[in-house]
This record gives sequence, C-alpha cells and structure tokens, in this order.
Amino acid sequence: MTHDHDLELLPTAAQTEAALNPPAGRTGGDLVVETLRGLGAATVFGLPGQHALGMFDALRRSDLSYVGLRVENNAGFAADAYGRVTGEAAPLLLSTGPGALMSLAALQEAATASAPVLAIGSQVPAAGLGGGRHGYLHELRDQQASFRDVVKSVHTVRTQSQIPSAIAAAWESALTAPHGPVWVEIPQDVLLAETTLPVVTAMDATPRELVPRPELTAVAADLLSKAERPVIIAGGGVVRSDAAGKLLALAEKINAPVVTTFGGKGAFPWEHPLSLQSWMEDRHTTDLLEDADVLLVVGSGLGELSSNYHTFAPRGRVVQIEADAGKLESNHPALGIHADARLALSALLDTVEERPDADAAGRVAELLAKVKERLDGQELALERQVLGAVREALPAASPSFWDMTILAYWAWSAWPGAMHSAQGAGGLGYGFPAALGAAVAEPTRPVLAVSGDGGAMYSIAELATARQYDLNVTWLIVDDGGYGILREYMTDAFGEATATELSRPDFVALAESFGVPAVRTSVETLAEDLAKSLAAPGPSVVVLPALLKMFAPTHL
Repeated sequence: MTHDHDLELLPTAAQTEAALNPPAGRTGGDLVVETLRGLGAATVFGLPGQHALGMFDALRRSDLSYVGLRVENNAGFAADAYGRVTGEAAPLLLSTGPGALMSLAALQEAATASAPVLAIGSQVPAAGLGGGRHGYLHELRDQQASFRDVVKSVHTVRTQSQIPSAIAAAWESALTAPHGPVWVEIPQDVLLAETTLPVVTAMDATPRELVPRPELTAVAADLLSKAERPVIIAGGGVVRSDAAGKLLALAEKINAPVVTTFGGKGAFPWEHPLSLQSWMEDRHTTDLLEDADVLLVVGSGLGELSSNYHTFAPRGRVVQIEADAGKLESNHPALGIHADARLALSALLDTVEERPDADAAGRVAELLAKVKERLDGQELALERQVLGAVREALPAASPSFWDMTILAYWAWSAWPGAMHSAQGAGGLGYGFPAALGAAVAEPTRPVLAVSGDGGAMYSIAELATARQYDLNVTWLIVDDGGYGILREYMTDAFGEATATELSRPDFVALAESFGVPAVRTSVETLAEDLAKSLAAPGPSVVVLPALLKMFAPTHL
C-alpha cells in the first residue's frame, strides 16, 4: 500500500535525471553551500582560512551573498545580529584552530542571548583527527571540546555524504526554542575532494515546537485569575518568539503591570498604563515585584541583571515560562513551564479569566514617579541629555546595537522600546560589528551602533568592512579616555582605579583614513550631528568626548 507521503518521497523523472548527472567540478564545499541554499539561507558571514578554502571557493559557484569581516569574533557578532533581526539561522564560515577559537566570545554572546548562529568550521585532514598530534597547521587536540561548553549543539562530519544531514540537523537545532548557536566541523580534505553526489536541493529542517503542558497552564491561569496583585516580568524569550502581542493581550485581560528585563526590551509598549518600563536595578521596582502575590516570569531565567544582582526575593507564587529547561527554577522556586513563550502565552490567554483591577495603573504610575524622583535627586543632567539626544536622532524604525559602555547601561533601564546589546555574556566589542550584521539584514534603514572608546578599539578593523560593503551604520563613540564603567566600579570598590586609562587614536582621523565620514560632536550638537549622519547613506562615525557616570540605585 502506498501512502500520500510516500509519493512525496518519489523523485520526478527530471529530478532523477539531474541526480544521475550532477555537474562536474563540484567539491565537498559545494555540498555545504548547496545545503545552506536548500535550507533557505541567502547570506553568509565569515573569514577564510587555509583549511576552509573549499567552502569559500564553492561560494563563487553559488548565489549566496557573502559578507566578510576582518576578525572572526566580529564576524560572529555580525551573524548574531543578523539572526536576532531576521529570526533566521545566520551561517558563519570559519577556519580551523585560531580562526575557530577567535569566534568563541561571539558565540558565547549568541548562546546567552539565544541568537541562531550556524557556525561551520573546517578541520585538519581526516587522517589527522582522533586526539593525536600530527603537526598540521592550526591543529587542536580536540577542537569540538572548545565549542561544546559554549554552543547549543555540536555536529561532526567525516565524509561528504554526511554534510547535508549534519548541517540540516544543526539548522534545526539553532532554530528550535530556545534559539542558539551551533557548531559544525568538516575536515579540509572532505571539503576539497571532488564529489559525484547529486546536487543538494530543498532540505527539511523544520524546528520542533515546544508546546506547554496543558495541566501546567491550567494551574497558572487559575493562579493569575485569582491573584490580588499579579505582576509580569517579560524577558528576551518574549521578543524572540514574537509574542509581544500575546503578552499585551494577557496583561490587559488580567490588569497586570509588566516590567521588561534588559534583554526583553521591546516586549511591551513603553508608555502603556501597565508598563513598569525597565528599571530592574531600582529598589522600588524590586520592592513592587517582591510584593506581587503571583509573579509571572516569561522568557527570563531571572539571572543577575534581571534580579537586581540577586537581591530580589519574591514572597508570592512564581510562575516561570522558559524555553531553556536549564533555566527553569534555577534561581527561584516556581511553577516551571517548559515552553516557547508565544505558545504558552497563547494557552494562558485562552484559559485565564478577566481580572478587573482599578488600582493597577495607579501602582504603575506611583512606581515610575518614585524612579523619577530618585533620578532627579542625583546630578545626572548630562547623562539624561546625552541619552535623550540619541533617542531624538534615531528614527523610530531603526535598530540600535550597544557595546558594554556606560551609555548602554543607562539604555538598559531608560531606553524606550527595543535595543540590542551584549548584556548576555557581557563581552566588549559587540556594538559596531553587530550593527553591520543588522544593516546587511535590513539595508534600507539606518542602524545605530554605540561604543565607548575602549570597546571601540575591539572593532576598528570593521570600518574597512563597513566601507567595502557600503553599509548604512552610524557609529557613536563616547570617548572618556578609558574603560569608563570599570573605572567607576574600581573607584567605588577600592577608592581608585587601576588599568582603566587608555591611550587612544584620533577616532575622526582614523575613520576618515578608511574613507568613512566622521565628525567630532558635543553634547549640545549631538542630536543634530547624529541625525545628519544617520540620514546620509553609507557608514559614518560620530565621536562624543564626554565623561558619563552611572545612576546610583536605591539600597535596602
């Protein structure tokens, strides 16, 4: 008996003819790019190296668009941003040993931020694998081991016939909730050898759905329906699962105030009457969260930055929806629901009862008034003016990417709406290369990158990339002469700072030497200069000499 799905597996006459007569001159590298194309990839990032040349040569015979950066770590950051913006797996082609290892910090950020990066690295020839020391250039005893603790999954290839299946499995892993980076490695000789295998056509690597258990959502809906003071914490999982609409509907149905974590910015409308915004480092916010009798945590593990540095101690019942099983109840006891945020919120929305609460908006307004009063009581006019100028200059639809710098720490709490930063792993150098990746994904609108002078030095080489591909990225560099946030931390902790002061270049002249227009601005002219740079096509740099400081949170 033949079933319909069996018929779908039978090749047509034309497909059989093409399979029996593959084009000449193809290699294992062609199998890589054909598989990526069959999976739906359009753009790949990377940097070539000796063992990976088979993949890069095959790009020449494909219609994949290649974006090459100057440092592997920066290529990883660019792929990370491409994945965040598009929701698609972003291929990242790397070489063996030093080239591969140089990407690890970027892949750690992708892992903590659940960005779907598909890293494909080469290996020494297959005869050199197995833990020995054969003297190959770039050889590692166990290259996979360097990645296994960082990425979501590792996929190894030893023959050409394994290439399509390994890459498809990695693709599915990267895009199954929780999203994350994956690692595929292929030996040099496998990539270079000619192949008689048929051309890879469409591949099926549909991500698995992570559906909530109905008995758990039933309990959660009952708790929320009967709560007196429910509050919602919305994390990055809400954004990644495109669940902001479901969250808004649920919050309005049960009249629950919503605070977004730094990774969840954009998950809830900033000016909504139920919006507690993102003041996670404020003790007033922490107090309100602790006072909730039912706290719904969606898409957050309540880690260090989402728990006011682990000072948060909830007194009510916690319901936690999280796609990463390892984060369920990792910091606080809860009713743990292992599920994709969108599917779980949809289930709650269908089953929860409407909960009138005339006081909810008043509690939100009171909390925000306390936050404003605290900030008004500190000498922070400069910092608020700078952040306000950036907000004014950036078009509403334009994404922004922030390095680990004082202005970004401000933006985590005070920036209205979505933003992207390296707050997952906390490494320097994220902002500019990530913005380049976003500009590749959406070339019709300008993208903003924000760095300090210390973090900027990690990414200077990518000015050449921005110019080469004529990417619409404006890079704001806040120059305070050192590692500003570390200077502040050390001064507070030890009375003075060590190893934080930096000699740096003339950033304007340096940018211009790459052919990138640049301007030195001031606090008073920042909004105007930034708006002009963002409106001009192609890359640009705006340098702001300024010594900013952090706000002081309230204490217990």
